[in-house]
Amino acid sequence: MFRTFYIKPQERGILYHRSDFKNILRPGTHRLRWGQWNLQTFDLNQPEAKIENLELLLQTHSTVVNAHLIVVRTRFNEAALVQMGQHWLTVGPNQLRAFWRGFIEVEAHLFNLEETLELPATFVQQLRNASPAGVQIVRVSEAEIGLLYEQDNFIRPLEPGEYGFWTFGRKVNVKCFDRTKPTPNFPFEDVLIERHPDFIAAYCEVVQLSATEVAIARDKGKAIAVLPPCSRKLFWKGVEVEVLDIGTISKLPQRLVAELVSGLPDVLQMSYESLHTQEVPTQHVGLLYVDGTLQKTLPAGLHVWWVFGKSIKTEVVDLRLQTLEVSGQEILSKDKVPLRLNLTAGFRVVDPVKAKTELTDIESFIYKELQFALRGAVGTRGLDALLEDKGAIDRAVADYIRTKTAEYGIDVDSVGVKDIILPGEIKTILSKVVEAEKAAQANVIRRREETAATRSMLNTAKVMEDNPVALRLKELEVLERIAEKIEHINVNGGLDSILTELVRISPK
Repeated sequence: MFRTFYIKPQERGILYHRSDFKNILRPGTHRLRWGQWNLQTFDLNQPEAKIENLELLLQTHSTVVNAHLIVVRTRFNEAALVQMGQHWLTVGPNQLRAFWRGFIEVEAHLFNLEETLELPATFVQQLRNASPAGVQIVRVSEAEIGLLYEQDNFIRPLEPGEYGFWTFGRKVNVKCFDRTKPTPNFPFEDVLIERHPDFIAAYCEVVQLSATEVAIARDKGKAIAVLPPCSRKLFWKGVEVEVLDIGTISKLPQRLVAELVSGLPDVLQMSYESLHTQEVPTQHVGLLYVDGTLQKTLPAGLHVWWVFGKSIKTEVVDLRLQTLEVSGQEILSKDKVPLRLNLTAGFRVVDPVKAKTELTDIESFIYKELQFALRGAVGTRGLDALLEDKGAIDRAVADYIRTKTAEYGIDVDSVGVKDIILPGEIKTILSKVVEAEKAAQANVIRRREETAATRSMLNTAKVMEDNPVALRLKELEVLERIAEKIEHINVNGGLDSILTELVRISPK
């Protein structure tokens, strides 16, 4: 009795008697004597042979197994790449894998992971679109540089290109940085500077500043960073770094003022927190305080200082004539009449150092002293005196305030009372008094004019009495005035009779 087994052309068969391995059968018909045979077939379209007890078969039947299979065995520090036609497979450490020979071309490559973490470039190109397990493909563009890290430790830089790395049992990471931006912002910069000086020297500019130094970094001629004292920073090669000593001179020269303050808006915003800026207008003077002490005066212009290591403060004092209003001051006159006064004073600061060092608030000081002067000038005079001579108040206040302000470097140019406001009832009384005075003055003037007119008429009459011609001229003048008001005049008896009838002069 026989048993017949048929193996298809794209298959292989493993023959077992009971559970014992006997042989590997090629395609075709196989006749065996009857017995407890068991046949396991494998489709060669699946190149990997997943055979049970492969390790035992290699020990007992290695010749047969190796004749039909490509066996890949890796140790703890090894990995393998297996190419099966157009497909790739990775074999990790401590693995045993087998692949059928003949139907699909199979090629295995073994790698020692202790010797190299990186795959050769030829394999990277072939694995570009495969991405098999255990292999990481990294692409660094032409505008970048890559930093290779293993277990978070820096290994080396990667220039633009494609790279492949084994990831079995390890953490591999590639961080890409844009080289078109001048500041790379590496993680753990201090570690890179101290432990990888070769990389830093080849790719970076290092800035290390003392406690009295600042630095300005420029890329393509434009300021990109201002570094404070005691700082350390990395830039890509090609960035220009200017280091400045601010231990003795903290004021910026004019060229840096033009670059950092008067130049591009984004440069000003970048350097804003590092600078103290003060613009002194024309007809003003600036005061510079360093660590709370007045150092010097500043002329008109733009002044800029570094703020590091010192407390910088500036003030601007206006040297022009200024006006101060003292309004609504309610004061009792000597005769107890409540008055409300408005005063205006003009002043200018002639010694800004003295004024600012000895006075906390110039305007408040002048305002207060003007109040005192105004109360003194009004309180010592009666209402009539105040109304008769307002200039007396101005003179009294001016003499007082000039004496007070001169010792503080302030010159009071003018003082004047704008308004004296009386209470309502006092206003009514004064109005009546003024009205009565003006009425009496009007009566006197009227009587004086009437007397003068009468005297003039008397003198005229005397002249006419002694001179008939003058009388006749006066008559003609009167007649002319009458004729202006009458449309028609009928004359009977001649002009002499009209004049005789109109004007009769009795003889002496």
